[in-house]
Amino acid sequence: MPKDHGIGASDKRREDVRFLTGAGHYTDDIKAYGATTAVFCRSTVAHGVIKSIDTSAAEAMPGVLAVFTGADFADVGGNPAGWLINSRDGTPMKEPKRPVLAHGKVRHVGDAYAAVIAETELQARNAAEAIIAEIEELPAIVDMAAALKGDNFVHDEIETNQCFDWGWIEDNRAATDAAIKAAPHVTTLELVNNRLVPNAMEPRCSIGNYDAGNDSYVLQTTSQNPHLTRLLISAFVMGIPENKLTVIAPDVGGGFGSKIYHYGEEALVLAAARKIGRPVKWTADRTEAFLTDAHGRDHVTKIELACEKDGTFIAFRTETMANVGAYLSNFSTATPTFLHGTLMAGNYTVPNVYVNVKAVFTNTAPVDAYRGAGRPEATYSIERVIDKAARELGIDPIAIRRKNFVKPDQYPFTSAAGLEYDSGNYDALMDTLEKHIDRQGFEARRKQSEAKGMLRGLGVNAYIEACGIAPSNLVGVLGSRVGLYDAATVRVNATGNLSVMVGAHSHGQGHETVFPQIVGEMLGIDPASVDIVHGDTSKIPFGMGTYGSRSLAVCGSAMVRATEKIIAKAKKIAAHMLEASADDVDFKDGQFTVKGTDKSVSFGEVALKAYIPHNFPIEDIEPGLEETAFYDPANFTYPSGAYACEVEVDPDTGKVRVDRFVAVDDFGNIMNPMIVTGQVHGGLGQGIGQALLEGARYDDDGQLLSASYMDYTMPRADDLPFYTVDHANGTPCTHNPLGVKGCGEAGAIGSPPTIVNAVVDALQSAGKNVTHIDMPLTPLRVWDAMQNA
Repeated sequence: MPKDHGIGASDKRREDVRFLTGAGHYTDDIKAYGATTAVFCRSTVAHGVIKSIDTSAAEAMPGVLAVFTGADFADVGGNPAGWLINSRDGTPMKEPKRPVLAHGKVRHVGDAYAAVIAETELQARNAAEAIIAEIEELPAIVDMAAALKGDNFVHDEIETNQCFDWGWIEDNRAATDAAIKAAPHVTTLELVNNRLVPNAMEPRCSIGNYDAGNDSYVLQTTSQNPHLTRLLISAFVMGIPENKLTVIAPDVGGGFGSKIYHYGEEALVLAAARKIGRPVKWTADRTEAFLTDAHGRDHVTKIELACEKDGTFIAFRTETMANVGAYLSNFSTATPTFLHGTLMAGNYTVPNVYVNVKAVFTNTAPVDAYRGAGRPEATYSIERVIDKAARELGIDPIAIRRKNFVKPDQYPFTSAAGLEYDSGNYDALMDTLEKHIDRQGFEARRKQSEAKGMLRGLGVNAYIEACGIAPSNLVGVLGSRVGLYDAATVRVNATGNLSVMVGAHSHGQGHETVFPQIVGEMLGIDPASVDIVHGDTSKIPFGMGTYGSRSLAVCGSAMVRATEKIIAKAKKIAAHMLEASADDVDFKDGQFTVKGTDKSVSFGEVALKAYIPHNFPIEDIEPGLEETAFYDPANFTYPSGAYACEVEVDPDTGKVRVDRFVAVDDFGNIMNPMIVTGQVHGGLGQGIGQALLEGARYDDDGQLLSASYMDYTMPRADDLPFYTVDHANGTPCTHNPLGVKGCGEAGAIGSPPTIVNAVVDALQSAGKNVTHIDMPLTPLRVWDAMQNA
């Protein structure tokens, strides 16, 4: 029987009550007294020298309170990358400054070079149009291969468009090269992982406030990571003392990675608030979001798979150009390297892996982590080349994967890409997948499709990801400039209800429901009596936010450790109340009981006693019941899965329809099955969107051709099938107290190669010699591939 509450129960998300009734409290909903509006002047050219900016007319217009240009921030710091990556030759990456406002040059369409603060938005927009900027346009740098060869630079001061030339693992390079050279069979595939625009439902918004009375600032902003934003503004961008800056992220309407980072607009509203002595608010319109939110993916890759004639894998070797855009965003250097290259062994026992990544500056929007962040790029390359190899060798695509899977008795398993997988059972996942997909009935379904004039294909995929990125001591060696722990404070109030302050931030993940389920079960109390506090740096312990499927594995583990401390102290108080030794007191289902007796006190009674310590032995027990814990993971968690889908392709138009999709995942122990299923559904929608519909396209002049929903196709309900999702048979993570693995990105990782594999299978069934089509598989691309097969 399913549980009603606690760990493992499908409790409905309590936060949905306010979201679905319009009672959410988002940044743009905040009405600050005396608030003013900021509007940015943004470059309409991708690359140009700023010769002059005349703001005089704008400054004289009605309602205008201040005008800023890049010159106002020339002497402050820049927004840094969070990871320092060294090239293969040991030289550090090139790290040009990313200013608050463009100064000297504009480097992509949408690059802000001025800002107007006015009483109303209309006044600010009118004044922004009156600013005259003389910008000498330069040739745009858009194509990565050309960028590496030319003498036209995005950042003249570094005299190159290459940020770094990274190799992983460099000691594997010679062995991998030799293995591929001697291999009986080598499959080569060149592919593009298409650029994506995150498109969260809520655009970015920031409100800056300055209190002259105590020289302090408050920034309310759409952030997945308020403590990191505070740290970056304080330490690098503006020099505001950290204890004088509060960052608050209220309800946030989606992030998918794009709201992890600090953006210049957040610093601008703070500087403007100080200058005019009033709150300053900026809300992006959708075009600004398309032009300036950090984009995702954008890799061009050549991958080689060497194997025996029987399909035994010998080596993977990849060469990738990764677009970082015009500036380094905060996680842009980690995404194509340690979040991508370390996964290039996949689920497999392949003995040789070598990865080369060249990161390239271009005159396009910055590129950073987007749902999955490096792992979708790795999985797509691996799983596409495996499918191609299976066809070349005449081996069943499931059989070739099974042949090379890591087996359960091999854990802990160190992959050729350097990660230590702690648990998993990939054959069992594939067993479950095969039960769900009715493979025996596929040929009959294919014939039914053909009778309608349609082509049917079946695609499969096996993935592994590394999430809950950790530990701090390892990532520090690899170049991270931040720690990757998290923290939680559990405060038991005198009346027995709890406030739990967490470093993670919820923007759709369900923390306000799942975290109380865990604490409630540990303390034997109703989860409804547990309140989760997050997003306000003045209230919560220093945490590293929410991204990379880390919330439960890292922050949840900190919460468990803090709750264990609560239980340990409460046992002492209970023992005092029961006139027993703490060692003789058991705690179960919310009751403290002296072993072997019926003497007991409830958790609520102990909580009250903690705050009325009339006769405490003060040398042993302090008053109060509040504990904090920091948790730094010992390793990543390694979710894995086996996916399959069937598609129908219209041979006359190239239109692809996803008919069925099965996702079987290993997420370790499951805290709330309903929420996990919802997370998978969301990821699948985004992955199918990437595979079939979405693509950010720049022309040769650096103009974004897909800068609105008229030109950028988002998946709608009728583009997606009903999913079969199964995550019932996970293998627990061995190194965190909950045994959990991340789940939020899995769908976006596993679905793109599954879709492409299915479409290629459909075309091959009709005798079309199509081995690959680059995403998105639009009708035109599919139709063109069939015509040119």
